[in-house]
Amino acid sequence: MSKICDHTSVGMVVREGDKILLIERAKGTKGFALPAGHVDADKTYEEAAKRELKEEVSLEAKELKLLIEGRKENPCRREGGTWHLWKIYEAIASGQIIRSLDETKKAGWYSPEEVAALGLRTNQFREGKISEDDWNNNPGLEPVMYEWFKQLKIIS
Repeated sequence: MSKICDHTSVGMVVREGDKILLIERAKGTKGFALPAGHVDADKTYEEAAKRELKEEVSLEAKELKLLIEGRKENPCRREGGTWHLWKIYEAIASGQIIRSLDETKKAGWYSPEEVAALGLRTNQFREGKISEDDWNNNPGLEPVMYEWFKQLKIIS
């Protein structure tokens, strides 16, 4: 039995110098994304942010600062999941990245140029210039992350 979507999501911007932490999703929507996930049974978005960061990349969130929030239409592998109310935080984190083998294909630090290239790939996919097969084998930013990254001015 599949879970019902709770329409709530958190994402965490974690930086190391000028690089940003991205994961490549192993499940659901193809693409690179911030560590992110549903609020689920957590009492607050902040609790969910800390839990998701720990689950996906084994980092401890020491501080969270809300950067942006809002509703985005985005597909979810959960039943009824066509949109989410998002809160994106900047996280000061400690520890060593150890990616979840279940939830991620990759996790690492990406330079502004690498993030921009992933964004360009997403834009090309949205414009139909990249096939579904090509995208699935070599994705860019997850589409909802592409939108958030533009709003946050991480990409132009």
